[in-house]
Amino acid sequence: MGAQGIVVQPGEGLRSSNTPGREFALKLQCADTGDSMMVFEETVPPGTKSTLHLHHDSDELAYVLEGEITFLIGDQVTVGGPGTCAFMPRNVRHAWK
Repeated sequence: MGAQGIVVQPGEGLRSSNTPGREFALKLQCADTGDSMMVFEETVPPGTKSTLHLHHDSDELAYVLEGEITFLIGDQVTVGGPGTCAFMPRNVRHAWK
């Protein structure tokens, strides 16, 4: 991570896809944040869900812009709408739908 930090503008970020039909933009990668977190931007259609998973190398943060998402973090289930922010620490199993 640079001493001055980093700013990623709209439309910037490495474009990638790990699931057919879903594309996301990596806004910040582990190398950008001192292995602290990864930040990506993704628009998902209703009914989309992740698998139950965990990350060993970074934390995950989700911010809901519109719609409703159900988060499973460890054993806790929380439903959130616009403005909801969810933190998923590394090594903690989580999923969303």
